[in-house]
Amino acid sequence: MSGSDFLEIFVGGEPARVRSLFQEARRFAPSIIFIDEIDAIGGARGRGRSSGGNNVRERTLNQLLVEMDGFATSSGVVVLASTNRHDILDKALLRPGRFDRQITIGKPDFKGFVGADIANVCNEAALLAARRESTIINMEHFEAETDRVIGGLEKKNKVISKLERRTIAYHESGHAVAGWFLEHAEPLVKVAIIPRGTALGFAQYLNSEKHVKTKEQLFDMTCMTLGGRAAEQVLIGKISTGAHDDLKKVTNMTYAQTAALIDNEVRKLVAKAYDHTVQLIEQHREHVAQIAELLLEKEVLHQEDLVQVLGERPFTSSEPTNYDRFKQGFEEENKETKDDTEGKTAQDDGSSSPVIPEVVVAWFVVCNCECRILNVL
Repeated sequence: MSGSDFLEIFVGGEPARVRSLFQEARRFAPSIIFIDEIDAIGGARGRGRSSGGNNVRERTLNQLLVEMDGFATSSGVVVLASTNRHDILDKALLRPGRFDRQITIGKPDFKGFVGADIANVCNEAALLAARRESTIINMEHFEAETDRVIGGLEKKNKVISKLERRTIAYHESGHAVAGWFLEHAEPLVKVAIIPRGTALGFAQYLNSEKHVKTKEQLFDMTCMTLGGRAAEQVLIGKISTGAHDDLKKVTNMTYAQTAALIDNEVRKLVAKAYDHTVQLIEQHREHVAQIAELLLEKEVLHQEDLVQVLGERPFTSSEPTNYDRFKQGFEEENKETKDDTEGKTAQDDGSSSPVIPEVVVAWFVVCNCECRILNVL
């Protein structure tokens, strides 16, 4: 049951409901009690002002603690609970003999989606394919819905002047070119100047699953983040307010490098990275201008478009990178899709009606929550 199920409309019945639950569990032992969202009743006592609602929760929590202390080791009852706010739980709940064992169930990786996000992207991609009267769901549909989940809805009707649009194009082009010629920068997947959410443009990179980064990697990532600001300074001569978020990001990055050092060291690292990025943009200013003009023309550029203008990245690795595997996987999938489509076309006599694509749901048995094993008795 859910933690909020213990809280009744009429005040005073909550402790009785807790007692009834544990009595029933003992009667049907061996049994399992699972309390979902236990933070609804298990929050730390004494937080905030004393009110009727807090008093009800505290009485319910006290009764829960009493019932758990009353278990014998041979009662055959296992108590489980889950929460995504373990930081606010009362310490008495977490002491040995009660909820003393914790199991963290995170996302598939530290930058990925949870199962519900993946299922949502798949379903939305199927709906998008249906709206476009497509009989199959291809990578274009998945990419469009992934961008929507990450960046928000497109706002093509947003009024942007030609000067602002050109500034945005040069800003995003600076990110793309700077990252392209920095060895330790993350591989670029896509750059666009279509407004999404609160952003007027974005550059999307393939995040590596590295938990520890070297000083060189952090420096190149800092330079890549400053690429937009440097491009505005070198090619436009003015710096817009759009670079504010970039400065916030690089300041956080440099704090990760300096740890407890004084703020002066942070400013030195940011200045060093910015000077290096300006030199890089000066060296490739023609490339930045070409990418910006392409963005103004197409609005969205993929990695293949950058290769045509910039050539292959001038860095090699002895082992395949995440982007190599990413690219290879989609090439193989596109080939299989093309073969299947050609086979179906050869068998089609032209008399069949359009088929609404099937809704695809991808489920992973994962959740972004804290799950605790409580009191195995």
